[in-house]
Amino acid sequence: MSTVTAIPLGRITTTELRKMFNTRSGFWLLASAGLLALAATSMVILFAHPQELTYSSFTAAIGIPMSIVLPIIAILSVTSEWTQRSGLTTFTLVPHRGRILAGKALSCVGVALLTIPIAFGIGALGNLVGTTVAGVEPVWDLTPRDLGAIALAQVLSLLVGFMLGVVIRASSGAIVAYFLYAFVVPSLSMLLAASQHWYHDLQPWVDFEHNQKALLNGAVETQSWGHLAVTAALWLLLPLAIGLARITRAEVK
Repeated sequence: MSTVTAIPLGRITTTELRKMFNTRSGFWLLASAGLLALAATSMVILFAHPQELTYSSFTAAIGIPMSIVLPIIAILSVTSEWTQRSGLTTFTLVPHRGRILAGKALSCVGVALLTIPIAFGIGALGNLVGTTVAGVEPVWDLTPRDLGAIALAQVLSLLVGFMLGVVIRASSGAIVAYFLYAFVVPSLSMLLAASQHWYHDLQPWVDFEHNQKALLNGAVETQSWGHLAVTAALWLLLPLAIGLARITRAEVK
């Protein structure tokens, strides 16, 4: 009696990675991360005051498009199984849906770990070019710890996109939800914190985006890690667990 060997997770991950970018739209979505990083760097060189030409200025400018493109890549990697109706084939070949989603998550994080250092390199090159053109000394005002915090913030943004894809399972809905999370909700939370004293003290414990921005700004202290862990569990891990439970029971058509 023959035994069937499960497909290794590594092969699932590489397959999901290839599926993300084997189409023209997928390729250009990934390429847009580099192109937007170059565009942001050029804007800083052209329009920033010479005294503002610092490494942190370039990384901050590059971080804006990165925080949009990476979550969209994660969203589409999940929702494509439903919007493009390929889920029936995928989940027939690998019936364990949790392993497929684990492969998708690993491939998304792998993309982030590849593109983020490239973005840092583009920022460093822009800092050298910009300061040379302006005739000022380059300022390297970010430590390896700061860069690690920025990278973590970008990975968390990507995972938020992945979570929304798992929960909503529709590309347009998940993308709209991410833009609401990234741009609308933080503004409302900031206004509430400015007008309500009780929420000002509570905000770090309930506002995940607030703590992600603290990572980007380098304002992470010992207590801030506790804030980040609590809000990540509330707004990332809990919805992700609910979404995974729904996916394992959902009918794939």
